Amino acid sequence: MQIISKKTLTDIMRYNGITVFTYTIHYPQFTSSCSSTAAQSINNYYEFRSRQSEIYCRTVLYPQAVDQARFVQKNQFPFNSYQFLSVFQTTYNKGCIASLYTDQYMYLGGAHGNTTRDSQTWDFCTGKQLILEDFFPKTPPFTEYIFKGIQQQIEEQMKTAPSQYFDDYATLLRGNFNINGFFIKPSGIVIYYQQYDIAPYVRGIPEFLFPFNTAIPMPGASCQ
Repeated sequence: MQIISKKTLTDIMRYNGITVFTYTIHYPQFTSSCSSTAAQSINNYYEFRSRQSEIYCRTVLYPQAVDQARFVQKNQFPFNSYQFLSVFQTTYNKGCIASLYTDQYMYLGGAHGNTTRDSQTWDFCTGKQLILEDFFPKTPPFTEYIFKGIQQQIEEQMKTAPSQYFDDYATLLRGNFNINGFFIKPSGIVIYYQQYDIAPYVRGIPEFLFPFNTAIPMPGASCQ
């Protein structure tokens, strides 16, 4: 099993004495009884990714915030400071397998911010990511199995809240499907879509659970 701690990169960035941009980037650091080499490789992955996000904040988003602050000050408009927030959530941590997702929220002065999610499921014996196909070995073509399952769940949800998905969701869930858009938790596999992919903004990030069963086995690490 893995012990997970949180590391953070953060700063409050100002221009002409006012705060124009803040960023906070949380990312995981692992220690594992399965393989210290694999854990270090995975730690390097999150360290590098987080540093790249910080560079993006400082070299792209901050100058954009400064430009906007100059504009609104010149035209005497109210200025809302920009924000970047990255947080991770561990959803599964058992044996030598861990799964987590990261939500990145950006507010760039509009009516509301936007959140983007990505996720990884790791084998801490090898340091490699598990892919979605690893969980559907007996259901080729497994993507069609997933699409049918998601559509059934949406149809059930729409019986009580009919407007929570776009009218053409059946087409969109196929066209916007991301084969890496999944994580696991003790009860099963969760497939998710980004905001606006298949539903309005208020729906958030839609999630669809596929329980572990005989057709979808629980994960097992390569060293077990």
